[in-house]
Amino acid sequence: MTHPTDLISVSYDELTANLSKGKIVERRLSEIRDSFLNPDLIDKMPTDEDPIVYRVTAVEPSNGTGDLHYGLGIIYPGKVGPEYFLTKGHLHQARETAEVYIGLSGEGYMLLENEKTLETRMEPLGKGQIVYVPGHTAHRTVNTGDKPLTYFGVYPANAGHDYGAIGKRNFLKVIVEENGKPTLKDR
Repeated sequence: MTHPTDLISVSYDELTANLSKGKIVERRLSEIRDSFLNPDLIDKMPTDEDPIVYRVTAVEPSNGTGDLHYGLGIIYPGKVGPEYFLTKGHLHQARETAEVYIGLSGEGYMLLENEKTLETRMEPLGKGQIVYVPGHTAHRTVNTGDKPLTYFGVYPANAGHDYGAIGKRNFLKVIVEENGKPTLKDR
């Protein structure tokens, strides 16, 4: 078992978005098919493989009041029809908690949906960009470029991840390629 002091200093590989320590979660296309607008298009894609769409390495040094967790993510380029590869997306279990994402490389967006007002917007996330995700906001990361999108996220230790709420109804809007550029559209 890893002791919290073993996680004080962690190194990362900029090209692969791998952390030297932490819990790794990989999501393949088949695992997130219901996140897409038209999941039936996945069956028509010209590949026999089930590609990894994204990977996140999470580091949880301690779970006390005021502690922080963080993760390093990578989303590979690709599309299902006109819709870009994306993360599953989630709300926080502790709904009031916020999160900060820092873009390290690539091009993409954060899809943000306020669970109270249902207002949805897309905020740019790429190298040198920072996105603040307020509490009570579902969020999903989308790679709109032709290279991997890598990002660093920091959130309170008590935030937790609620994938179930989004899994039941999905996001109300999607980011698709339209006229050669990322566009926010109704689901």
